[in-house]
Amino acid sequence: MSEMNQEGLVLCGASAYEEKYYFNEEKFAKLPEDIKKELRIISILFTQEIGGEFIMEFDEDGSLQLKTMAKDSDYNYDEIGGTLMIKQIRKERQEMFGQLELFCKVVIMGIPLEEA
Repeated sequence: MSEMNQEGLVLCGASAYEEKYYFNEEKFAKLPEDIKKELRIISILFTQEIGGEFIMEFDEDGSLQLKTMAKDSDYNYDEIGGTLMIKQIRKERQEMFGQLELFCKVVIMGIPLEEA
């Protein structure tokens, strides 16, 4: 997994294939440790339960996107379960994700707080 992809700035992600977790320490080192820990737990649990890969990234507007994907040959990947789990994660972590979006807009993108 790389820091940047075609669509946005990767915050973190996990891969069931490589059994690895990635956190973009270069851009998000200033985040509190408890937030970093929570992101790690979310990502790893997602790939353990659903399979495939899970990525949290910010789009060009600073909105946090949660994405999952799998290899075509991965017949154990639960696409429907992944969609449902993303909805559940969004609902349960709505406040934290809002704070992460504000952090991205103000600290990373340099948007004044009043405009963010």
